[in-house]
Amino acid sequence: MAPTAPTADLVTSRDAWDADVLAQGGHPLQLWGWGQVKAAGAWTPYRLRVSDGGSLVGLAQVLVRRLPAPFGRLSYVPRGPVVVGDAGPEGPELDERRAAVTAAVVAWCREHVGGLGVSLEPDWPAGSAAVPGARQGTATVLVSSTVVLDLTRTPDDLLADMDRSPRHDIRKAARDGMDIRRVETDDDVRAVLGVYRETARRADFALHSDEYYLSVHHELGPRSVLVAAYDEAGAPVCFSWCINSTRTSFQLYGGGNAAGRKMRATTPVYWRSVEIAQQDGLARFDFNGLLNDGISDFKRSLAKHEDAMVGTLDVPFSPMYDVWNRALPLAKRTLRALRGLRRDKAEAS
Repeated sequence: MAPTAPTADLVTSRDAWDADVLAQGGHPLQLWGWGQVKAAGAWTPYRLRVSDGGSLVGLAQVLVRRLPAPFGRLSYVPRGPVVVGDAGPEGPELDERRAAVTAAVVAWCREHVGGLGVSLEPDWPAGSAAVPGARQGTATVLVSSTVVLDLTRTPDDLLADMDRSPRHDIRKAARDGMDIRRVETDDDVRAVLGVYRETARRADFALHSDEYYLSVHHELGPRSVLVAAYDEAGAPVCFSWCINSTRTSFQLYGGGNAAGRKMRATTPVYWRSVEIAQQDGLARFDFNGLLNDGISDFKRSLAKHEDAMVGTLDVPFSPMYDVWNRALPLAKRTLRALRGLRRDKAEAS
């Protein structure tokens, strides 16, 4: 009898889902809570358990959104699928399993969602797992180039790999007793979001509503790790916000105001996030993307290496997929221009 291909089935239990994701060392964007955060907006999450002969071989949280006519729906898998063995050594056997799990996820999306197709951004290194029917996507959400710290190394080894300036800032903050602590209450989260708004105005990027960020705090619970530095008056001046699985700490957001920059608080705050992940036994700290900007240069100063992920893998179901990918950049530029006009009007009023 020929071997059967893995199949995907829906999971409806939050506890069962998170237990499996955490047991496999899956990425925190594959946790149930992240899907709930996105469900408050335009996305509908589906959680798929992929089995082969009754045994678990993979998991995928698929986010689906309805696009304007005539495009239909689009499926998206952030930092997934999770594949049994992802935390082990790379090799042909793991690549075959990744390809088979991904094929099962794509087949489920084709049958139950349809629409344009599916876009996947796995937490796999570049060069792994040739996925049947996939091509390199251009509408990237999670940047494939990043810096991932190996938390199995000692703190001294990690510090030694940093440039001199950030290492000095960390040590000086420790000597001076800089007030850096984990943020717990909703009121304290809102205070930190004031710092984020100032950061966004200075760097000219858009933010979600405060309620969106509070939903991250609520839905991820103890796996939401928000750390902030405070000035002498007790006001937050800089922050780092990560979400953690059992293997990976992933930095979602970060920022600082003028007082935080004067205190040189950024590196000590980021380092505290790394320390928490290491103390909790995680193996990786992902700074979440490198672009051609100042914050990316800062991230590069925290290690002697860069890491390349496999990137965006697109599996089209419809000829309209190419039309959508061509239209998306224009739509994003238009939205940015409109946001800029609204901001300019608000500042002039």
